[in-house]
Amino acid sequence: MNGLMQAAEKAVRQSLALKKDESFLLVTDIHKLEIAEALALWSKEAGAETTTYLMTETLRPITTPTVMFKRLCEQASAMAYVLDARIEEKPFRGYMVKAGTTHGRICMMPGLTADMMERLVNIDFGELDQQGQKLIMALQGADDVQVENQAGTHIRFSVKGRTWKNDNGDISRKGQHGNLPAGEIFTAPVEESFNGRIVISLIDDKLGHGVLEFSEGRLKGYEGDGITEIMAHIGDDETGRIIGEFGIGTNPGACICPNMLEAEKAHGTAHFAIGDSYGLGRNASPHHYDALVDKISLRVGDRIIIDQGEFCI
Repeated sequence: MNGLMQAAEKAVRQSLALKKDESFLLVTDIHKLEIAEALALWSKEAGAETTTYLMTETLRPITTPTVMFKRLCEQASAMAYVLDARIEEKPFRGYMVKAGTTHGRICMMPGLTADMMERLVNIDFGELDQQGQKLIMALQGADDVQVENQAGTHIRFSVKGRTWKNDNGDISRKGQHGNLPAGEIFTAPVEESFNGRIVISLIDDKLGHGVLEFSEGRLKGYEGDGITEIMAHIGDDETGRIIGEFGIGTNPGACICPNMLEAEKAHGTAHFAIGDSYGLGRNASPHHYDALVDKISLRVGDRIIIDQGEFCI
């Protein structure tokens, strides 16, 4: 069995834990057919009733689901999103997350490649879970979180009262939403506590230096080509300018690359998203754009959790 098939088996049998007589909706495109075929093979082996929905290029970018597609989502026990990642399709992705967690469970894999499957999905999910739990224990309820790096990042905020999620590869129960590859912990900062400057190396699959300036949880200034493009897409929608997420990468095989699905999982990185908080904070928005900060130092009060990209716990 080759590496892709091994990873697909782990995704189906361990992560999604598909069972006999469950209904599985697999949404893909021509760019990701090799991955979709591997997932479909193992979902069939698991005994799940599998429906593959091929998104043609002539219908893209897609922003809203059709009536028939909505019916498919409402009937699915589990769904997988395996599409080429495109900024214009964020609202469609948002619909799928909401529908998937309402009616079943969903695995989101925007921009996934066969190489990423082999390197980052065919891993020990138990070890991934343990690392995530250690970090959550250190950060749970913290009222003074500071993130810095030598590029000029200095941001300070509270996560007091906020729920943490451990993206450990477990998407086996109704109501769950997760990524493959897995490997991050995340929550929503307390919005009004979020102040300072973030210097990023990547935003939403766009490599390049950029700066985001925040005051009381709102984006007040920015620079960088990738950020400018995203802000043009957000337009006048103020919900797209509010901090929605803070996450830390925990997948040891992940690298910084022009694919946020992988880059945000890399050790020694943090990511901050503007827009929707996925119910973890107060902001609801059709937008959600992750920005990566690398080689971070992270403190909780006077305790060092990460020192220049190296875990201290």
